[in-house]
Formats: sequence, structure tokens, C-alpha cells
Amino acid sequence: MNARPNPHSGRIAVLGTGKMGSTIADRLARAGFELTLWNRTQARAEALGIGHVATSPAEAAQDADIVISSLTGPDGVRAAYLGDNGALASASDQLFIDMSTAGAEIVAELAAAMGQTGARLVDAPIIGAPTLVRDGQAAILVGGAAADVDRARAVLGPLGEVRHVGPLGSAARLKLVANSMLGDLIVAAAELQVAGEAAGLDPEEVFWVLQRLVPSLGMRRAGFLEDRHAPPLFALRDLAKDLDLALALFRGSASEIPLTGLAESFVSEAANTTGEMDITSVIRGYRSSTPASAMVGVGPAGEPMATRATF
Repeated sequence: MNARPNPHSGRIAVLGTGKMGSTIADRLARAGFELTLWNRTQARAEALGIGHVATSPAEAAQDADIVISSLTGPDGVRAAYLGDNGALASASDQLFIDMSTAGAEIVAELAAAMGQTGARLVDAPIIGAPTLVRDGQAAILVGGAAADVDRARAVLGPLGEVRHVGPLGSAARLKLVANSMLGDLIVAAAELQVAGEAAGLDPEEVFWVLQRLVPSLGMRRAGFLEDRHAPPLFALRDLAKDLDLALALFRGSASEIPLTGLAESFVSEAANTTGEMDITSVIRGYRSSTPASAMVGVGPAGEPMATRATF
């Protein structure tokens, strides 16, 4: 059943109709919001059949009370906001909600560019796959002033649980923690799936144990057991981008992150060949190694020695 329209929500613009952006737009349309969409490839926005499709971010934002962006990386965010006919060309008293995973530096850059326009900004990346957004079960991390977050809740609430995690930029940083955890887990799961099989165990039983410990792996069963990685729930190239952003953040704060650094190297190397596939495709590097030596070799002194899978 569709939710009743919120009479205080006003007009909503959505910048970016990729996999996540289109799901956000669909969910909000079903909740009764009046939408204007913009996408770099206009036909992709038109194909959704939702609301009005603008020809530029500036046009989309011009008559909107709230502007949501869901874009890929800092360059995409920068182009949509600050480029020719960017959204900030129409900034007045709108609330901008950036839901991209693009790091905290771009959030600060946008806030500075808004200057004296009267516009406000919150960062609100999503924890969860598009399927969770579609069902209103995602988690939305929000950084910003309390009054701005309260204003954002009317439009973010239909997407899932809204959690105010701190001042502006906090959500963008916390999302990188979350995606680093995902990167660490997916590499570890791929490694242990193949190692268990090489040790003579039933692949189904190995995966059952891994899923028991990490229930979210269940949605990626086809990748681990059937070598099916398309269409991707989360493309490997996007995880590589997020881990690069995360390493820059953590190293900038002098954090020790050897495990995440290793995961990033596996993911980035695998993305060179399977970047368009789901993150589960990282398992192909392990499967291409000889089972007996894929995970563990023997050092000069006869001690176990970790070896790297071939990607």
C-alpha cells in the first residue's frame, strides 16, 4: 500500500538515477512525493516513467524544496553541483541531501560553495542494497545540523531507519567505515570458501557456516557457489572506489589499517578484470589458484606462509 503524501514535504528533485538513485525515486514516488528527476544520460531517467525529467541539475533544483543526489564518486557529485548548469546555480533556501558515497571532503566543498545562498546541506549515505531501499528497510546515516536533519526526515523516512550520526560530514566518513567492513568481509569469505573446498569440504556446507556467521552473505550465494556475479548487487569497481576513499581517510588520521589495506589491494586488482560484476567476483582470483597452494604455502623453514591468489 502506498503511503499518503506528506502535505509538508514540498517538491523533491533527485539527481542521479543509477541503480540506487532510481530505487530512491521509485520508493518516494510510491510514497506520494512529487518528483523531478535528472540524470547525466537523460533517457535513463525518462525510462523510469516517474515525475518530470529535467535537462540539467540546475533545472531540477530550481523549483524543488529538497534536492537529493545519489551519484558515483566525488567527481560526479562535483559536476552535478558545481559544473555548468549545476544544482547550486539554482540554490536558494533548498535543503540538499547528498546520499552518494563520495567521502567527506566533497561534502565540505559543497557546504562552502553554498555560501550565502540560504541553502542547507546534509550528507546521508545509505547502508543497504537497493532491494532494502525499495522495501523501506535500509539504514540512512545522516550528518548535519539537528534542524536540517529533522527537515530531511520527511523525505528520508520512507527509505528506512534514519540515524543522525553527528555534524556535517560524519555520515560520509561512517559510510566508509561500513564499506571497509564490507570489503574486509567479502575478501575473507571468498578466501575461506575456496580454502574450505580445497580442504575437502562440501561447498554448500562451507557457505552455510560462513552465512551463519555473516547472515548478509545469503544474498550473494549465487556468486560464491555458482560463479554468477551479474547483474551486480554492488559492482566491484564501486567497492574499489570506496576502499580507495576509505584508505585516504584512515591514513590521513594516522590509523593502522593493515587488514583493510590488504582487502583494498585484492579488490582493486580483481576490479581490473571483473569491475562490472558483483563484489563476489573477487572469488575468481582464489579459484584460479591451485587449490593446494591457493591460501597457504610452505616457507623456507617449513612453516606456513601466506600466499596471494592470482587475480
